Amino acid sequence: MTWGSQFIWVIYPYLILVIFLVGLYYRYQTDQFGWTAKSSEILEKKQLRVGSILFHIGIMLVLVGHIGGILIPKAWVSALGVNDHMYHLLAMSIGSAAGLMTLVGCIILVFRRLTNARVRRTSSFGDMLSIILLTLIVMAGMSATLFNMRGSAEFDYRETIGPWMRGVLVFRPDHTLMKEVPVIFKIHVILGLSLFAVFPFTRLVHMLSMPITYLKRSYVLYRKRR
Repeated sequence: MTWGSQFIWVIYPYLILVIFLVGLYYRYQTDQFGWTAKSSEILEKKQLRVGSILFHIGIMLVLVGHIGGILIPKAWVSALGVNDHMYHLLAMSIGSAAGLMTLVGCIILVFRRLTNARVRRTSSFGDMLSIILLTLIVMAGMSATLFNMRGSAEFDYRETIGPWMRGVLVFRPDHTLMKEVPVIFKIHVILGLSLFAVFPFTRLVHMLSMPITYLKRSYVLYRKRR
């Protein structure tokens, strides 16, 4: 049991990190022209427009919340005058709204890829894997949020998952911090880590690209035919 816990909470994060970095390097060296979002808008627009907007807005809010909740120590937040009740109230309200928005967006995008014949035929295994994995991660996160809505049984991840994650980032992980973490939170964390392993090999890599040169490129001129 101890060895299994050490593997999951000590070895596994760094194994994922190696796959992530090596995968990005390999992808950039061998498939720069494929380093895109591979938009399928030309095949279907209505569902994509709704699903994509909901997903992107929701996921950005979720990422900000996760970064703030996990990487910022609880003591720092308390020093700013934000007590536990206020923090959890904000986390539950804003986090639930952002999570629901992301989940609805994911479901629409998955439904679109499964039911639209043209989109399905042009979807790769990586396309399906990434969106399904993202959906499972969000579902686990929403389930964890529901778990935390039980009042007195509220679980404070800032005392366990937060310190563990910060320990991973400074190469001093403490697997014992994850011992008493509820199962649904563990599933959410493991799925979240696993996403980084498939990240370099899917369309998700476009998140790391900034179209800076697009801002200074020359205008495209269109002229009428005479």
